[in-house]
Amino acid sequence: MNSIIDQVTQRIIERSKVSRNKYVARMIDAGNNIPDRNQLSCGNLAHGFAACEPETKNTIKMMNAANIGIITSYNDMLSAHQPYQLFPDIIKQASSEMGCTAQVAGATAAMCDGVTQGQPGMELSLFSRDNIAMSAGIGLSHNMFDAAMYLGVCDKIVPGLVMGALRFGYLPTVFVPAGPMPSGLPNSEKSRIRQEYAQGKIGRDELLQAESDSYHSAGTCTFYGTANTNQMLMEFMGLHLPGSSFVNPENNLRTLLTKEATHQAIRITKQNGHYTPLYQILDEKAFVNGIIGLLATGGSTNLTIHLIAMARAAGIILTWDDFAKLSKAIPLLARVYPNGMADVNHFHAAGGVGYVIGELRSNGLLHDDVTTIMGVGMDQYTQEPFIDNGTVVFKAGTAHSLNTDICRPVSDPFSEEGGLQMLTGNLGTGVIKISAVAPEHRIIEAPAVIFESQHDLQAAFEAGDLDKDCIVVVRFQGPKANGMPELHKLTPPLSVLQDKGFKVALVTDGRMSGASGKVPAAIHVSPEAKEGGVLARINAGDVIRLDAIAGTLEVKLSPTELAARPLAKGDFSQNEFGVGRELFA
Repeated sequence: MNSIIDQVTQRIIERSKVSRNKYVARMIDAGNNIPDRNQLSCGNLAHGFAACEPETKNTIKMMNAANIGIITSYNDMLSAHQPYQLFPDIIKQASSEMGCTAQVAGATAAMCDGVTQGQPGMELSLFSRDNIAMSAGIGLSHNMFDAAMYLGVCDKIVPGLVMGALRFGYLPTVFVPAGPMPSGLPNSEKSRIRQEYAQGKIGRDELLQAESDSYHSAGTCTFYGTANTNQMLMEFMGLHLPGSSFVNPENNLRTLLTKEATHQAIRITKQNGHYTPLYQILDEKAFVNGIIGLLATGGSTNLTIHLIAMARAAGIILTWDDFAKLSKAIPLLARVYPNGMADVNHFHAAGGVGYVIGELRSNGLLHDDVTTIMGVGMDQYTQEPFIDNGTVVFKAGTAHSLNTDICRPVSDPFSEEGGLQMLTGNLGTGVIKISAVAPEHRIIEAPAVIFESQHDLQAAFEAGDLDKDCIVVVRFQGPKANGMPELHKLTPPLSVLQDKGFKVALVTDGRMSGASGKVPAAIHVSPEAKEGGVLARINAGDVIRLDAIAGTLEVKLSPTELAARPLAKGDFSQNEFGVGRELFA
């Protein structure tokens, strides 16, 4: 095992000892004492299966067969979640094949950042994660179940489901992906059209056609944003079947993988003698493996906040410093859009998650002494699923990259370090995704231009006011200010400025999308401006230096002058009502 990984892991274990031991003790106690079906009253039980078919009722009554609780994020507006419409029936049939049962225990909200990007609804996006966790908890609170299966893909949905699942960590737990849509418009063409629209060279009709050609069918969007990073993560952390994350929805293998996931969930229940509860899977080493996967593949910056929240639900304390230290040991082995031109379908075809896991594992860069839904160790996660006589079989995955423009070995990485960097300095602490940022753009020093709304930036860009070297500060975008919406719509205009030859960067207490691209962006800067962070003391023209190589973020002002500056107050009157925001005050 690489010494840095070992040291970071041991620090996490030591730091988390009290809270982790408390969590595990609670899960053991809950597994032993929380009522299951056998302890429910006759009235309780009758309510629990009243709507079932007679055969299902009889099986549930028998108590010796497992009953799976399904938590679904299905809706038919989201392309990523529309395929889940059919999954409960598939799971029920697969359960029946093993003499067991399954019931939809509950549903969660599932919103799409792609629909709400730049709109008021985006201010509910981050809040939805906790709402999802609570919804999962409500669904499973009936204590009718011996295992749980979670149907979810996108940005806040998988983290929220994991957080909810960990409160029921005594249940065997399997996450089930739906897969990405087939490849559409090439990413290079999509990026070109977006930039041309930002410059007014083409109209809305051409832009809408390009976007429609990109996002064109059921399945996850094909770029490597938060949704697909979530899917990678579930494999690295042992909650998906091996090789299942990026199989398209219309592929027959997708249906068979859902059946096999059901069979595996039943195999690891108490009734079947291989009891593997979730709390035994998601330990400190599993979370370190998740961070390693994030760094090695250049995944979404959103996971730097989600992984911390997910780990807390398991009694594990992660910090950004853990990410930063691990990044020094983990090479970048994948380039997937926006870090390259390939999409996740190309990544999967080139070797995908299994290839990356194999490379990391064979070079001492991944914990192998972990428990997964498949058993002990990560060897099975280097395998790929295939169809054999109508069933899923797992065979050895490729040991060599099938396209070195997309996947590379540890011996010849795209970068010696991972795709994320922590930034510290007198402006606060933030994160930057550098996997898509060219080396010549990783150090920017320029005067600040201040905005308190992403829409104001767009207007300044269109007026030509940003045609200069500048560091764009968009403040009052943190969680307490307006829910920390993603600011992905800033990418096209900032990219245009960079392509014109200007030195440009973004600094914000908000978030960029998991699709953060080639413009250096210091995000999640904390303390946020509304909490008195230094961003609230910056004036237009102040010189800021963002150094992604050294990991620093500073304004060129003395401590005395900074302290004397008044705090900008911000205007939040437009964030208090509308699209349900007042419900989350």
